[in-house]
Amino acid sequence: MKQLIECVPNFSEGRDAAKVDALVAAMSAVTGVAVLDREMDADHNRCVITLAGEPDAVAEAALRGVGRACDLIDLTRHSGAHPRVGATDVVPFIPVDGVTIEDCVALARRVGREIWERYRVPVYFYEAAALRPQCANLENVRKGQFEGLREEAPRNPERAPDVGGPALHPTAGATVVGARKFLIAYNINLNTQDVEIAKKIAKAVRFSSGGLRYAKAMGVDLRARRLAQVSINMTDFEQTPLHRAFEMVEREAKRYGVMIVGSEIVGLVPQKALDMSADFYLQLENFSAAQVLENRLAAAREGRPLDSHGGLAAMARPILEAVAAPTAAPGGGSVAALAGALGACLGQMVAQLSRQKKSQAQFAEQLSSARAELRRAGETLAKAIDEDAAAYEGVMAAFKLPKGTPEEQQKRAEAIQQATRGAAEVPLRVAETAAVLLGQLGQLERMISPSMMSDLRVGRLMAAAAVRGALENVAINLESITDAAYVKTMRARTAAIEEEVAAAKVAAG
Repeated sequence: MKQLIECVPNFSEGRDAAKVDALVAAMSAVTGVAVLDREMDADHNRCVITLAGEPDAVAEAALRGVGRACDLIDLTRHSGAHPRVGATDVVPFIPVDGVTIEDCVALARRVGREIWERYRVPVYFYEAAALRPQCANLENVRKGQFEGLREEAPRNPERAPDVGGPALHPTAGATVVGARKFLIAYNINLNTQDVEIAKKIAKAVRFSSGGLRYAKAMGVDLRARRLAQVSINMTDFEQTPLHRAFEMVEREAKRYGVMIVGSEIVGLVPQKALDMSADFYLQLENFSAAQVLENRLAAAREGRPLDSHGGLAAMARPILEAVAAPTAAPGGGSVAALAGALGACLGQMVAQLSRQKKSQAQFAEQLSSARAELRRAGETLAKAIDEDAAAYEGVMAAFKLPKGTPEEQQKRAEAIQQATRGAAEVPLRVAETAAVLLGQLGQLERMISPSMMSDLRVGRLMAAAAVRGALENVAINLESITDAAYVKTMRARTAAIEEEVAAAKVAAG
């Protein structure tokens, strides 16, 4: 299988087009790498370049970009609205096809070491590649920016680089390398020059201050445009979609008597992210990706079906083959999560179709709310399909650790126990989500069109199967865990789920 990753290096140069051209030229010279996009921002004084290709080629392109940035960018002469610690500020690797996040972590670590070896630029690892918990969050690494970190890193071990140093490169600073899911850089501009208002709104939006779960935000002064900006990184657009961030910024802005004058996406954005916003704002009924002209044309060129009303067996076949393959993962836990996700999808369908019927008009608002809740449950369960498989692979990796010495044996035993806990906790979350889903589907019975009752009841059966299957996976993993207190707590949670399911069945009659 061909492997495909994305890399989105951010360089501290957004005003000199010739320098950005040189960066692009250095990276695009690597065979097998495509430069998909380049964005320059003079206020931020930063450019974002999107690369894609096979892992080794993309890694080499990123390395060459770092080297060229060392030649061209002097942070001692740099200023801009965006925080930065390096000439090449961040280098994230993102899995696209045939690659896992763990593969990208390994690649990030290798590239980080090579940056130090080639260019003597120290490196911090962040997000999934972080070696220290405090470095997982990029804003912690950037605290104090280049100037502050240059003073603190040599004398404070907590701020020292992960590779190289402890002193920063005199002009190129440090580079932060990591692995993460797809991130959308989304900026919202306000009709005010008061950056303090933007900062207050950003505080309300970002998760670290109690805001949206998958949003990081800061207030930025766009002096050249005489605007203040709320600059947001959306780290999981399926859980926290673009329109939710827009709505929250708009609501918070009204508190200060200001308005949104526009928003922008920096770099590339998945089609699904735009489809979700279109669905939310336009209230499109029965909309599918097959209705997008470009999707239909691409399918025709590639000779594959793209029809929301056909080709379902072809769409399902990869999942069926993966489950049937003679490998331990995906296994029962993933199948349980899939069953729950399908149950949630049936509920969404029934709620949406019923909402459109005149006979159910009195329930329209409740059905819309139920559909949104079912979508969130379905997304959670869909993610758990991969999470369960990854958890099991973690257990297998722990068993493969060396055991030649007593120390290695101890380390291996601890790793096995930790991984087995993860293998129990993922299906427990599936069971908890599916149990709530079962109740939600039951509540729909009084609101939906009678002609759709069979669909709804199939959804409930799928949710019940998800609960039962997930709990079986919890039970078998608990048998291998030696911490009696932990096992007792987990079994108490499974008992509570059993009670919730029983109550849901009674309530539904």
